Amino acid sequence: MCCHNVLEYDDDNRLTLSPLHQAWLDNHSRSLGLFVDGKCIRPADRQSRSLADSKGGNLCSTVCAVEDDVSQCASSAVKGHKAWGDLSCHQRAKVLLRSASALGQHGTCVSELCELCEVSCSPSSLIRLLQYYSSWAQLRDALVPDWTPLGVLSSDLFLLGNSVIVVPGRSRAPPTLLLAQLFTGAGLPAGALNVLTGSDMSLCARVAQNANIGYVAYSGNKQDGVLLCKSTAGMGIPVSVSPNIGARCPFIIFESADIDSAVDAVIEAAFKKKREVHWVLCVQESVVDSVVARLGLRMAGMKCVALHSDGDRGLVDAAVRDAQQQGATLIQSCAAPSSGAQYPPTVLCGAAPSSPFVVNPSPGPLLPLMTFRSNTEAVVLGNHSPHGQAASIWTEDLTLALETAKSLSVGSVWVNSHSVSDPCLPVSGHKDSGTCTDGGQEVCTTICDFFTSPRSIPVSTPVLVFLPSSSLLPSYMLPPSSPISAPKVYLQFVGGKPCKSVSGCSVAVQSPGGASVLAYCPDGGRKDVRNAVEAAVKVQPSWMKKSPSARAQSLYSLSKGLEAKRRDIAGSINVQTGLSMDEADKEVELSIARLSDWAAYCDKVQGGSPALPQSGSALSLPGALGVVGVVLPDESPLLSMVTLLGAAIGNGNAVVMVPSEKYPLPALALIQVLQSSDLPAGLVNIITGSRDQLTVALATHSVIKAIWYWGSAEGCQYLQYTCTSPLKTLRLSCQKEDGGKDWTWSHPSLLEEMWRSAVQWKSVWIPTA
Repeated sequence: MCCHNVLEYDDDNRLTLSPLHQAWLDNHSRSLGLFVDGKCIRPADRQSRSLADSKGGNLCSTVCAVEDDVSQCASSAVKGHKAWGDLSCHQRAKVLLRSASALGQHGTCVSELCELCEVSCSPSSLIRLLQYYSSWAQLRDALVPDWTPLGVLSSDLFLLGNSVIVVPGRSRAPPTLLLAQLFTGAGLPAGALNVLTGSDMSLCARVAQNANIGYVAYSGNKQDGVLLCKSTAGMGIPVSVSPNIGARCPFIIFESADIDSAVDAVIEAAFKKKREVHWVLCVQESVVDSVVARLGLRMAGMKCVALHSDGDRGLVDAAVRDAQQQGATLIQSCAAPSSGAQYPPTVLCGAAPSSPFVVNPSPGPLLPLMTFRSNTEAVVLGNHSPHGQAASIWTEDLTLALETAKSLSVGSVWVNSHSVSDPCLPVSGHKDSGTCTDGGQEVCTTICDFFTSPRSIPVSTPVLVFLPSSSLLPSYMLPPSSPISAPKVYLQFVGGKPCKSVSGCSVAVQSPGGASVLAYCPDGGRKDVRNAVEAAVKVQPSWMKKSPSARAQSLYSLSKGLEAKRRDIAGSINVQTGLSMDEADKEVELSIARLSDWAAYCDKVQGGSPALPQSGSALSLPGALGVVGVVLPDESPLLSMVTLLGAAIGNGNAVVMVPSEKYPLPALALIQVLQSSDLPAGLVNIITGSRDQLTVALATHSVIKAIWYWGSAEGCQYLQYTCTSPLKTLRLSCQKEDGGKDWTWSHPSLLEEMWRSAVQWKSVWIPTA
């Protein structure tokens, strides 16, 4: 039974079981099995191992998988690979988003179980991870259009259509099994994600040696990673190792730092967070007395930290004795108890880089403190480690921070912060801290290239084919278009509200053959454009300041709203353009997927720090244009609108849109979706009327920063001539010359060009000595 079957709610939608993790464990009789083919199984005649909680009590037991279980799991993964790989990328993205939603719904249960198992993982970080990689799953077709999944992987990269076998560590088994149940309940096909638990590293080796495995990724301690590499040597299977447990990381405090903030941060990092790394405090000599005094004050009254076993207590006692024999002084929050698996937070002042308790740190709450004189010596201390995972630098001198960050041989450097991560930023392990890189656009693109194999299809084949989602209704289930007894009166959309034009005039919208009047639309003019720009100017700065992930979620919300109204909008396309209901519904489906594409792009253009020929550093930062005027084409009236709309607002711009003068109804039908979305009022404005008249109004408005125009050759010429004072960024397309753009074509270079046309770049130069 999955977690969502255990978690029950009362009439007020409040959880009735507390704590939630206890209910989930009790549902499994506190005896956890394997997760194979979409369900939990507990094979007979298997050994099991008990798992203690953070307080030393018996939490549960886990099964030790054998060779037969590995074979069964691999067979399940092969079937899951086909089911998962056959889904379109849009469908896989939706499954990952539903998984994120399920994780948010049951985040309390996951958090409680992780806390009890002493696993350093928060549901919020997992949700962000799922959201980020769902966007890459959405873009899979656009990045490499003709592809097939590679096969069965023992890694966490199943967004591309590969199936995955996860072999968690002993303490991570319960949370991993819970997540597998949640994700399968959210729609992940059976067999796409499998979990095997075992007693030692030999299980990992047996899984890696299975003939169906195509790639192995390992995360844990270095010793086991080395064993895995040796056991798979000569098999031709790529293996990436990320030994992120037990690494030594420098925490460097310069004299120019905010000492109070730095001391608070090092106490939090070393003593209050789950410790998967060992921090080494490096302090500049001129401020060491101040830092030591503040450490004594901040640590006063802190409670003892629980250790895993009495054996760990013996290692801690030995390290402290060794430090004192070498002349180190102690700062402790309280006296150490005479016995027991606990020890007070302790700072070992006066440590040397070669001290045994620094080179081979014990598992307890010990923080060595070393001093340095110059900036160069700080870098030497920071690099005096076989590990290169991360470092934290504390200084208010930005030049010093960047110089030090460039000189440290680590994968992540945090300036005036620590332990911050996001999947959109690439993280690499240097030296002994790994052979793989996670996160970031460049890495995801590399992953896409590696974990897929191209089909034997000519490059000239149409690039993007959106398969219908599970909610797509067959054409015979769609309501037939009925004749309109009386023309409908539409309103335009300004400042987040439907409204009439300032003039009060309307224009008739003709049927495809011109035999009848379908509707009446406002005849907008210069004053309507003025009102729309005023509304856009008010909201655009705050929209631009939103995080890319927040803008992405708004676009995903807009996509869901469009899907909810797909019948009505497909009907408006059918009535307005004369397309069949099947063709109209396909345009709506493509529009839904296109909005999801743009949502996925939101946090992919992050700028960077290019290499410079001279000493120094530079940052390239993408920024919004401001208010963009968009004159829409006649072709694919809905798809062209959402394509240009998503590219503009996804980058932080506000828009004033002029729908096709010939086919305005699909754009006006979208107003209902915009009203129900979480986009701020005034961000999107839609004004109907004469294309030429509204183009003149957009061109002569001084606040509009860019105009994207699809129209006549005369209109293009007018804009080029007029938009010179002030200068406007122009994107012009003559419909007569290009014969009408194929908006269903989604070549990655085309989408990339359109996306980047909505961005302006700022270069920040940071000189160094």
